[in-house]
Amino acid sequence: MTPIDYAHQTTLVTGASSGIGAAFARELARRGSHVVLVARRLDRLEVLAAELRAAHGIRATPVALDLSEPRAGRRLAADLAERGISVTGLVNNAGFATDNTFHGEDPERLTDEINVNVANLVDITRAFIEPLRASGTGILVNVASVAAYTSNPGMAVYSAGKAFVLSFTEALWYESRRTGLRVLCLAPGLTRTEFFDTLSGGTYKGSYETPEQVVRTAMRVLDRGRRPSVVSGRLNAFVVTLPRLFTRRRALIIGGALSARSGAAPVAGPAGQPV
Repeated sequence: MTPIDYAHQTTLVTGASSGIGAAFARELARRGSHVVLVARRLDRLEVLAAELRAAHGIRATPVALDLSEPRAGRRLAADLAERGISVTGLVNNAGFATDNTFHGEDPERLTDEINVNVANLVDITRAFIEPLRASGTGILVNVASVAAYTSNPGMAVYSAGKAFVLSFTEALWYESRRTGLRVLCLAPGLTRTEFFDTLSGGTYKGSYETPEQVVRTAMRVLDRGRRPSVVSGRLNAFVVTLPRLFTRRRALIIGGALSARSGAAPVAGPAGQPV
């Protein structure tokens, strides 16, 4: 497959203020892509944008946007159109989790979680999918989690949302096969980011990857351009296969018991970071 010429790309990255999003921005800029950096924290975005301009001579545009608000994708597309910025690549990385029982969680927090992790991921993707397909040379990466591969008591909304992202992205991979657009669902496990700052349980036990390791996995698969999804990390790739050994009922009971004992879902290490 023809290598992507990133020097002719402008890639939008959500959740770019830290963690996996910032690592994506740095790697894309290193490869020559111009970047649009989207998150709530404009001060952090401006610092990162200045770093990338100085290091790589690319255009880096920070955009402050709260992805918990409805229909953010259409507002973002209109904003960039006014600035004369054409996007040829997209990394939907923004996300956060709740780790409480569903009945014990704040309804407003759940609505925000669905808006960030699912509704606005769809809205942003729809807002940019036509120019992405038309360019025929860029990438579309949606960041899910190993949580996508099983139900997770205590993280019911988060794991269900990530399962949606996995299914949605794999369908887009098929729809885009003949356009030149490379589509990938990236499923990290436990990753050393600020993600856990939003969780009541704090940091989970387990083997962690760095954001740079996760991004290297994604870029390697995108370079080859043949797979619709990838789990980052060999151990994580093995762990997500384990529920297949049991009935869904048995896997759910085992997962719930382990989650209650350890304070974390056993095969659902969250990934990503706050918007």
